[in-house]
Amino acid sequence: MNRVKHGDEMFYLGDSPDKPDAMMTYVPNDDDKIVIDHTEVNEALRGQGIGQQLVAAAVEYARETHKKIVPVCPYAKKILEENKEYQDVLAAE
Repeated sequence: MNRVKHGDEMFYLGDSPDKPDAMMTYVPNDDDKIVIDHTEVNEALRGQGIGQQLVAAAVEYARETHKKIVPVCPYAKKILEENKEYQDVLAAE
């Protein structure tokens, strides 16, 4: 399986950010937050934990850049809230 790549305001799997096999998009918000607004995985790849890999990549990016994550996407919100290891990057509501 390909590794998660970081494109222009997105994390993705596949050869090109223009036609990814899976993706998670975000929008920078202020200087210290990113808003995850969409997660999508190709139907053929669902059920393989790829969405979780995308969330993990966003968490790693947030930690490296000292940002908090505001999850608007329901999938990302669920994963971030349920994983105790991700609480350090989850923005307070």
